[in-house]
Amino acid sequence: MTTFDEREKSFEKKFEHDQELQFKVTARRNKMLGLWAAGLLGKSGADAESYAQEIVLAQFEKPGDHDVVHRLMRDLAAAGKPMEDHSIRKQAERFLPEAKRQIMSETH
Repeated sequence: MTTFDEREKSFEKKFEHDQELQFKVTARRNKMLGLWAAGLLGKSGADAESYAQEIVLAQFEKPGDHDVVHRLMRDLAAAGKPMEDHSIRKQAERFLPEAKRQIMSETH
């Protein structure tokens, strides 16, 4: 194997690792967002955890955060606590550094 091939393999492995970390960070952020929304909806304990898991799974419907944000908007509105998408996105931004910190501490 040439040096170039070795470097290419190394870059591919790093890219794969970075993608996996980003996936985990996003899932953790969405769980945190789900728990936050569960609190607004009056859910606690196992109900809150279950709801947060539903929010994590909403991410897999389509790429991007659109499905998660709209699911939360719909659920909050149905509970009489309407919230605009930009407010939910802002909350997601607030959770991102903590989600990243948690995932990084788990992987090291």
